[in-house]
Amino acid sequence: MKTVNLLKALGIALCVATASSAYAQSSDAMASAPAAPSAKSMKQADRKLGLSVRKALSRAQGFDVSNVFVRARGGVVTLSGTVPDGAQIPQAEDVAKNVAGVKSVNNKLTIGTQGGGGG
Repeated sequence: MKTVNLLKALGIALCVATASSAYAQSSDAMASAPAAPSAKSMKQADRKLGLSVRKALSRAQGFDVSNVFVRARGGVVTLSGTVPDGAQIPQAEDVAKNVAGVKSVNNKLTIGTQGGGGG
């Protein structure tokens, strides 16, 4: 009878030890996982990337950035607006792709006239 109780106690102890070991491993894995960036820090990074792309476009020789809008979201840059010359559309995409942090470029630029004067 004592042997049966001893075996039961050992079995319970083994179950508890196994369960606590598994819990410790899963909580260690959770602790070592990188924390997701906050929405605020992601917005700041997107804003910074957008400004970097816009600055690079303004430095590009012969490129008119006055009617170009740059939006960055998670490394994806969207260029929209108008440029006076069709050659500036692929030029803008090339410049944007070469900015650090840009994963891809969504080019929605179109050819348009400056000033839109008189009717």
